[in-house]
Amino acid sequence: MQKLTVDPSPHIYDTTSTSKIMLHVIIALCPSLIAAAYFFGGRALMLTGFCMLTAIVWERLCNIVMKKPNTTGDLSAAVTGMILAFNLPVTLPYWIAAIGTFVAIVIVKQLFGGLGQNFANPAAVARIVLMLSFTGPMTRWVIPFYDPDKIVTQATPLATRAETYFDLFIGKTGGSLGETSAAALLLGGIYLIIMRVITPHAPISFIATVYVFSWFFDQEPLCQILSGGLMLGAIFMATDYVTTPISAAGKIVFGVGCGIITCVIRFWGSYPEGVSYSILLMNIITPYIDMAFTAKPFGAVKPDTGEDSK
Repeated sequence: MQKLTVDPSPHIYDTTSTSKIMLHVIIALCPSLIAAAYFFGGRALMLTGFCMLTAIVWERLCNIVMKKPNTTGDLSAAVTGMILAFNLPVTLPYWIAAIGTFVAIVIVKQLFGGLGQNFANPAAVARIVLMLSFTGPMTRWVIPFYDPDKIVTQATPLATRAETYFDLFIGKTGGSLGETSAAALLLGGIYLIIMRVITPHAPISFIATVYVFSWFFDQEPLCQILSGGLMLGAIFMATDYVTTPISAAGKIVFGVGCGIITCVIRFWGSYPEGVSYSILLMNIITPYIDMAFTAKPFGAVKPDTGEDSK
């Protein structure tokens, strides 16, 4: 008689790995990197490469100091460095960028146990730290096709409302190097959805909430969606596996919360952008969202506490 081997769940296995998922994310970010290089020149490529390299170096040093196996091969550090670079002005000094990758990898990720243990999105926290510590360099955006020898700074569309919707959509505007082109970010998001790396729940609920909130308060909904870091945050930061809810309903709640907080900061705060702050705040309450929307295991029976017999 044939014997059956019963193992604990999960019972479904596939070839998906962390490195494959991260490689898909890097591929999805490439259209935005190409757009950044087109509008802001070769320094966009250099700054992105520098952030990816320093992020990998910090991760490897942490592995050595903490006597852990080498985890740089899973590409998670490279993705963190790339996303952080997309949140930075193209003119940012390299040493400030290195501080940002240190905060993201060492403080937010490794000191909390490494990949899967961090409580917040490393790139979001790093951008907030850099913004609060180096406000001047972090808000020095340049016009597209600028001359490196004669830099002309420009305010973001969130502050000026001067750009056309088409300029905002393709990325012909001032801003951080990887967040200006909504078209390129959408292309990357569609790729991730097709490859089943992410689901559309959080991005759509995030963007839709900003649209409705902006329309209700007469704040140019399309401008709010196409400007700043909304598209980058919704597609690549609000879909992080570790720091966002697991269930579809939880992802929707997460996206709605991010959208509301982003609009509140943009409309009534002293800071024109609120995407990173909204993601950080929602990261903090993600465990509670998961608790509220945790599915009941199939066949589970409510434990008898003895109260029914009283």
